[in-house]
Parts: sequence; structure tokens; C-alpha cells
Amino acid sequence: MGGAGPVEAVAFDYGGVLTTPVADSLALWRATSRIDPQSFTDCLRAWLGREAEPDSPVHELETGKLDAAGFEQALAARLRRTDGSRPEPAGMLADMFAGLHPDQEMWDLTDELRARGVRVAILSNSWANTYPDRLYDGRFDPVVISGQVGLRKPAADIYRLLCTRLGLPPERVAFVDDARPNVEGARRAGLHGLLHRDAATTRDALLSVIESGAPVGPTTSHPSKEPRA
Repeated sequence: MGGAGPVEAVAFDYGGVLTTPVADSLALWRATSRIDPQSFTDCLRAWLGREAEPDSPVHELETGKLDAAGFEQALAARLRRTDGSRPEPAGMLADMFAGLHPDQEMWDLTDELRARGVRVAILSNSWANTYPDRLYDGRFDPVVISGQVGLRKPAADIYRLLCTRLGLPPERVAFVDDARPNVEGARRAGLHGLLHRDAATTRDALLSVIESGAPVGPTTSHPSKEPRA
């Protein structure tokens, strides 16, 4: 196996890692759609929290068991606007993530890693997201999307699938995500897990683990518990 050091491949989450923070996009959507913040927080806690049922609408959306329209209907039924009315479900998911934009420093980091001989991959929990064409332009290999494989982070099986597709043991793979549970899941599966905060911090931590192979310890995360794409 080739590579620049003990870690031969780095897998990145997409939303909130290769893009601007998901929480910022959701805040914009809540403001423009006049969504009551507490109703959204309560819904996320029930569907995405550590005690969420395994068949919650979020889990089923991320694994492809529930389509976008079905999820939007379920979500709209749980939310209210600031005037007490229910939001319109159609197009809600697109609106929620419309404020995401590429983080160019992170894309530059993927180029830097490849120049060092380190492979780069994607491991993303999808909320029926539309990914940019350049995600599939040959830069990332493999691209593992939860809804396409029927598995979701932080379940161990999706990290094993990533490593199988890379053809590498988990100790040769680093994983970057902005959600702590997903990083913890990667570490339990034997990967080097890194909690993303910003491009500069992530770059320093990745180069350190690539050069030393030492496990990455906890780092500061965004305080938000918003969904991660």
C-alpha cells in the first residue's frame, strides 16, 4: 500500500465540513420561513438525539427508507411557524440546505492531501441532498452516501463499508466530521476520528496524524446539534 505515512486515506463528511456550517443554513431557513425555533429543536431532539428510536423519520431518511416528500410531510406536521400555522412541506429540504456553500479552504486541503499521496473519500449522511458534480469528478474515491447504501453514521457497518471500498484496514484511515457522535463512531470502528471545527485546525490535526499515526484526541466542536449532511 502506498501513502505518505501511517494514514493512507482521509474520508470527509460533506455538509458542514466541505461546506459552510449546516447550522448557519438552518438558521437562515428558520428565519426566512418563520419557523418557531423551539418546535424545530424539539423535533430534532426526538428524531436525532441519542435516545431517538431507530425508525425515526431522520434515521429512515438517511438510510433511504423514507423519501424526501414523506420526510417533509412528517417534519411539517411537527413544526409550527411563529404565527402558529404549519409550514408548507413541499420543497422544505431544499430550502433547509439552500444556504450551504463550499468551504474553499477545505477543498484546497483535499488537493493538498492528494498531492502528498493520501487518498481522499466521502462519507456522508444524506437528507436527500443534491451533491455537486465535482464530488464525483475523480477527486474522491470512494463516495459513500448513506441513502445509497442503506447505512448511516454512526453505525459501525458504514465505517467498515468505507474501509472495504478503500481496501484499507481502519487504522490506515482518518475520518473528519463536524458531529461528535459520528467521530466517536469512527473511533469505535478503529479509524482515526477528527472533529472538524475549521479548516486550519483540521489541516493541522490531519497532517499530524498522517505523519505520526497517533490517534486524534477530542477537539472543540460547534455547539449546535443540528443535522449534519
